[in-house]
Amino acid sequence: MSSREPLDRYEVRAAGAIVRRGDGPDTEVLLIHRPGREDWSLPKGKLDAGETEADAAVREVLEETGCEIRLVDDAGTTEYADRKDRSKLVTWWIADVVHDHGFAPTEEVDERRWLPVPEAMDLLTYERDRDLLHRAIPTRVRR
Repeated sequence: MSSREPLDRYEVRAAGAIVRRGDGPDTEVLLIHRPGREDWSLPKGKLDAGETEADAAVREVLEETGCEIRLVDDAGTTEYADRKDRSKLVTWWIADVVHDHGFAPTEEVDERRWLPVPEAMDLLTYERDRDLLHRAIPTRVRR
């Protein structure tokens, strides 16, 4: 996305994070399972009114995974049509866990998994998430 493109052209705005732990080849990332969609994805969600992308990413990760995070780097954006065929822009960060409050399943997210990057790439449902993870996590950490 060009920095000159108006953000209001998107019907849905969301934010999320590639939550990581470990370093180098031992890096793991956190994936969530959404039973309503029967998919595995990275934690993300829609912005609340007046909320910044960064604040939404931190809030959504906490709500979906039980993990408080610190955003450490920009991971770019993804653009696609959602299930209702609305244009959607998701802003992403790479994040580290500050505190894990523990996971409590909900109707929206019923499971979370920490996985090494290669296993996460295999489990992710959407190609756009695999592309994002591929771009965000340096090649040297993948086996």
